[in-house]
Amino acid sequence: METILLVDDEQDIIKLMELYLTNEGYRLLKASDGLEALEQLRQHPVDLIILDVMMPRMDGLEACMKIREEHHIPIIMLSAKSQDIDKIAGLSIGADDYVAKPFSPLVLVARVKSQLRRYKRFKGAEAKNADEIIIDDLVINTAMHTVFVDQQEVKLTPREFAILHLLAVNRGIVLSMDKIYETVWNEPFMESKNTVMVHIRKLREKIEKNAQAPKFIKTVWGIGYKMESL
Repeated sequence: METILLVDDEQDIIKLMELYLTNEGYRLLKASDGLEALEQLRQHPVDLIILDVMMPRMDGLEACMKIREEHHIPIIMLSAKSQDIDKIAGLSIGADDYVAKPFSPLVLVARVKSQLRRYKRFKGAEAKNADEIIIDDLVINTAMHTVFVDQQEVKLTPREFAILHLLAVNRGIVLSMDKIYETVWNEPFMESKNTVMVHIRKLREKIEKNAQAPKFIKTVWGIGYKMESL
């Protein structure tokens, strides 16, 4: 259940929108000014804020600026002012949408749904990007433990994946064979150069178009290996 924080000092609007929003399945939190809104945000997770501009103690514009210092959730501003300059002021300080009073409750609900859909897509893309390392046409997904080269999935063993991931997060940095071995095998390096070399060779055969002239994993003779920053 998504939570909406409705901030308005007009109780008639609070009661009307509470009816419409709860009928749509949303959980509703209420505040009568900006200070109460900030307190609600400190105590509860919120998915979207409907924020009136004209309120006592702390108005909506000041509250919006304070909220944007810590939160990226959608904010829909409400105001009896409908001039373009007022809309620009609200949007320029971080609001995502602007609805002029008086408004249709159905229109506001539609705006709420639209903003939540957009925010979900943004969060989904953000989470996906956080899990992916992309180097040219090589895509490493650390959450799914998958690797794609030129949009084709490549099957790696757990050790091969660990070596590739280690090189990718340290791309541009030369890693010695003993560093690779101790990190991936989690044991002291004991003349295990051949072990690392064999895994690198197999890894290249799987991810490189030409394993003899590798694009991704480069050998630094006498030292170790590095992943190029393409």
